[in-house]
Amino acid sequence: MKLDAEIALAHRLADAAREAIRPYFRSAVAIEQKDDASPVTLADREAEEAMRRILTAEMPQDGVVGEEFGIRDGISNRQWVLDPIDGTAAFLAGRPIFGTLIALLVDGFPVLGVIDQAITGERWLGVAGQPTTLNGTEVHTRACKDLSSATIGTTGPHYFDDHQGEHFMGLAAKTDHRRMVMGGDCYNYAALATGQLDIVCEAGLKLHDFAALVPVVEGAGGVMCDWNGDPLHAGSDGHVLAIGDPARLEDVIEALSCHH
Repeated sequence: MKLDAEIALAHRLADAAREAIRPYFRSAVAIEQKDDASPVTLADREAEEAMRRILTAEMPQDGVVGEEFGIRDGISNRQWVLDPIDGTAAFLAGRPIFGTLIALLVDGFPVLGVIDQAITGERWLGVAGQPTTLNGTEVHTRACKDLSSATIGTTGPHYFDDHQGEHFMGLAAKTDHRRMVMGGDCYNYAALATGQLDIVCEAGLKLHDFAALVPVVEGAGGVMCDWNGDPLHAGSDGHVLAIGDPARLEDVIEALSCHH
């Protein structure tokens, strides 16, 4: 699948989002304004508006799914999926580990994904059938010889309900939990694609939270799926797993399914 024009467009979308977001990071806007005009709200809206303007002008036939402004139906089999700021808590805390997520879905499956960090200037690009890059340089997941040596990340335990939390802890208990990472949102998946983490496990994700991650992780040699091991697509229920070493997939699924 040759997506050269789409890749160039995705870069321009990410550039536009960066410009909108940067002025609000660690800004005093929240102190000056009442209601919900916090920096994250303003940055979110302006970044998504900037991306949508470009898509409306250049890809009017494609659908758009955005966190802030909902769904624009298209007349093609393609959808652009946008999350201007994934990692609101990190953004508000002045931690540059949030990200802008841009995905292209064809027939409901992600074929292109960008994770862009506006402050550090890091951009991961994943495209079906191509190696994942970080700022143009190929990156790869790392080997993991067994679960006991694996490092696992999740955004936080408070995002799981009790039932999901039990399953997560069942998996986490089998990993090297001294090195478990909490927080990080999309940045954890980027770290996994770059060989710094072995497993990311989350529940309750929306399409705009996970669509862009799939091509990035898979192009780096990892695997992304739901908690049953099935591929992620527009209809997935939001139980998301990323595994850097595909050899550990069965171990992870098994550990997740056990009750303790």
